[in-house]
Amino acid sequence: MKILRTMHPLRWAMLLIPTLLLALTMYAENAVMGEIEFKGISHVEKTSGVWVDGQYVGYLKELKGSKKVLLLPGDHDIVVRQDGYQDFTAKVLVQPGQKQVVLVRMTNAPTGPMPNVTAEVKLDVDPSRAAVFMDGLFVGHVGEFKGAGRGMLIAPGAHQIRIA
Repeated sequence: MKILRTMHPLRWAMLLIPTLLLALTMYAENAVMGEIEFKGISHVEKTSGVWVDGQYVGYLKELKGSKKVLLLPGDHDIVVRQDGYQDFTAKVLVQPGQKQVVLVRMTNAPTGPMPNVTAEVKLDVDPSRAAVFMDGLFVGHVGEFKGAGRGMLIAPGAHQIRIA
């Protein structure tokens, strides 16, 4: 036969008070941070890579919800990159507890002629949202070079490919 015991109200209070204090502390810490929200109009902007203060943080369309960008107050450099487009740059002053909206607009970059002979590189990397760099330049995300009918065309020769 099982004996059910009821917990004394004082014990309940001893459990709940630290939990509530921890939650309040976490909320207070977020009040110190400022949020950056990125908005892009077209597919080009939404699939572009985002760097904050030189660190890659992901591609634009994923930086919301649990992956939103929270920064300490102060000036921050934002760079958005996409292969075939000029880098979008912005300097943002983040204020504590406030949200800054950055409207990203990509413009076509001048490109050179494609070589007559090319090689195709296909990537099979997880996660498919990882950034791909060739010879030190951002060229897109793994998902853009993965699967049937997709690949990265490059000129023959030695190249350095880095996944981040």
